[in-house]
Amino acid sequence: MLTREQVTRAQARAAAMLDQAGIALTAEERASIEVADFGLDDLARTGLEIVVYVNTDRYCAKELVLFPRQTCPEHRHPSVEGRPGKMETFRGRAGKVWLYAEGPATEQIQALVPAGSEAHYTVFHEIELNPGDQYTLPPNTWHWFQAGDEGAIVSEFSSTSRDESDVFTDPRIRRAPEVEG
Repeated sequence: MLTREQVTRAQARAAAMLDQAGIALTAEERASIEVADFGLDDLARTGLEIVVYVNTDRYCAKELVLFPRQTCPEHRHPSVEGRPGKMETFRGRAGKVWLYAEGPATEQIQALVPAGSEAHYTVFHEIELNPGDQYTLPPNTWHWFQAGDEGAIVSEFSSTSRDESDVFTDPRIRRAPEVEG
């Protein structure tokens, strides 16, 4: 469980990275940056900072901020109530991100799988995203991603986001952040 102080520090750090990349946020957006540690209490290695611009029943736009070598764990977006799972396009904005998805495994991956979680990472087809690069994942595709040594910012454009319905390979993960205090 994250403390309020940890959330505040992570929000400030994410906002500073966005500012440095020239991505302007309103005061309301800064205050509402989601800090997700996925219930693993190891935000430095496994986590994600998220700015949601819009999420309607038709589409969604977000900024995903990853601190250096921070990993968003392996998951997929399944069908929900008869609607297809989320289709998402990732576009690199700052830094480097290694995205891993279903497909032929890359022989020597560049990411560092978080120690103690190796059994929960199963897809290793590597796609490197640098600023201006983009990649689209079809619904229900297993994937995970990690920032390079400088951290990274990725814009996500997708169909409706239903994060509470995401399926993770690691059964310990809780998608909804829990904050103490």
